[in-house]
Amino acid sequence: MVVIAALPFFGIVTYLLFGEANLGRKRISRMHSVVGELAHNGAGAALDAQQFRDSGHATYEHLFKVGHSISGLNPVVGNSGTLMADSNLCIANLVKDIDAAQQHVHLLFYIWLPDNNGRKVIEALKRAAARGIPVRAMADGLGSRRLISSGHWNDMRNAGVQVAVALPLVNPLLRPFAGRIDLRNHRKIVVIDGYITYCGSQNCADPEYLVKARFSPWVDTVIRFEGPIATQNQYLFVCDWMSHVKEDLSHLLEQPAQAVEQGFVAQVHGTGPTVRFSAMPEMFESIMHAARQELTITTPYFVPNESMLDALCAASYRGVKTTIVFPARNDSHIVGAASRSYYAALLESGIRIFEYSRGLLHSKTLTMDDDLCLIGSANMDMRSFDLNYENNILLVDATLTKAVYARQQHYLRHARAITLQDVDNWGVTDRLLHNAVAMLGPVL
Repeated sequence: MVVIAALPFFGIVTYLLFGEANLGRKRISRMHSVVGELAHNGAGAALDAQQFRDSGHATYEHLFKVGHSISGLNPVVGNSGTLMADSNLCIANLVKDIDAAQQHVHLLFYIWLPDNNGRKVIEALKRAAARGIPVRAMADGLGSRRLISSGHWNDMRNAGVQVAVALPLVNPLLRPFAGRIDLRNHRKIVVIDGYITYCGSQNCADPEYLVKARFSPWVDTVIRFEGPIATQNQYLFVCDWMSHVKEDLSHLLEQPAQAVEQGFVAQVHGTGPTVRFSAMPEMFESIMHAARQELTITTPYFVPNESMLDALCAASYRGVKTTIVFPARNDSHIVGAASRSYYAALLESGIRIFEYSRGLLHSKTLTMDDDLCLIGSANMDMRSFDLNYENNILLVDATLTKAVYARQQHYLRHARAITLQDVDNWGVTDRLLHNAVAMLGPVL
């Protein structure tokens, strides 16, 4: 309101473009209609309270209830997971799974580049389509604009791959009526045969990420899952696909989910501007409040709301060993500056802060008390909380959580600890910059 009053024309235009989380009336109506048509219970065998107690994870039941309030998906048992060694091996495994697909292949990426890894996936999809496998590929209109405008997009279509653009860009003159341009589909979802799914921070691109090569390599964390949890990621993909394409895929959610014997409990969370407000930060905060021994977090973009900052500090104050790892160099200088404005409060509460120096740490992970892990596409910033479509998976498994924790410790070994003395040594200019930028938190 101050901007509008001080600069009427500029303020009004800015408000029309960025003032509200608006996707356009027709698009919102279509998305709500699709969600209403799809049954949330078609995602595997749900655990009841007694099963939670029998599994030994009754103490986490309240966390899964928070998760259920987000997407209506119940926690499911019978899952297995493998932490991918690095970005290139993740793509190699993905290509192998696509080549072995027998029923269908579904992909959704925020950023999909026509680079080495991006083309490997493209060729695998074309091979699958040539075998008669239904292949559906979706990419965000802004994040993947290089691929969508290239010949590779048409090549896939001509090869039999069904392609779709999530939140396509429109004429700039129509932008105020079509919704905010910065509301994006930031999800990274792969579902193969309704049984295999990938979840993590990695986009479909080389770690060298040539469009921002000076920050490379981009360091990501991805888990390959098998089991009913794949059906829950399928639910998110189907919602996004049917919101943009007139094709009914609801039958895919009715197929019985295959369970892994002695598999662990997991749950998918899908958030976005048409989902319950503040759903993702409430999930993060619930985990922070539940921590009793140790809480370790990696995130590239950190612009928390007040309640999340309080939850983090409260965890440390009650004796939880709390550690956060950020990238030393951020591809967004503005977000990087905003993140540092919170360092003093975090450090004063006893939280350990590290800055990773061997590339841009893009990993979005949280481990808690040796057996609970959260992984996915969501950053700890306002954009992931309220503006972008995101997908995370919450799981309870000591073996897989320890593997993710070991990866976090690997990042720590190549990171520099930040101290209160470091913060005190910042110049006046740096302090003013960090705090001034932090005021823009709601649009970062």
